[in-house]
Amino acid sequence: MAVHIDSYKFGEIVIDGVSYNSDLIILEGTVESGWWRKQGHSLAAEDLVSVIASRPSVLVAGCGASGLMQVPEQTRQLLQENGIELEALDTQKAVQRFNELAQAGADVAAAMHLTC
Repeated sequence: MAVHIDSYKFGEIVIDGVSYNSDLIILEGTVESGWWRKQGHSLAAEDLVSVIASRPSVLVAGCGASGLMQVPEQTRQLLQENGIELEALDTQKAVQRFNELAQAGADVAAAMHLTC
């Protein structure tokens, strides 16, 4: 069953009727809440071990309300080497894009930073 993100506002995301207040990963129809990155505003390869292991077609990265989370070239290359397309957007746009892809039946994962 596809996960649906109901809403997002700074610091809060609602997924299938459940409210979350910490960064999270959506992977294979489940929500991994309380996700922390090695370096706060940088998305390192180490932060995406479960995503890379599962190899979705697309990873939608929500880079925060203002888009402050950066995706270093090393992380981009590792995703590409594993056949995972990256779409890094501010979190509001990432929510919309994730829902579009999930609704279309794409094999999509998400890494959502809820603040900044």
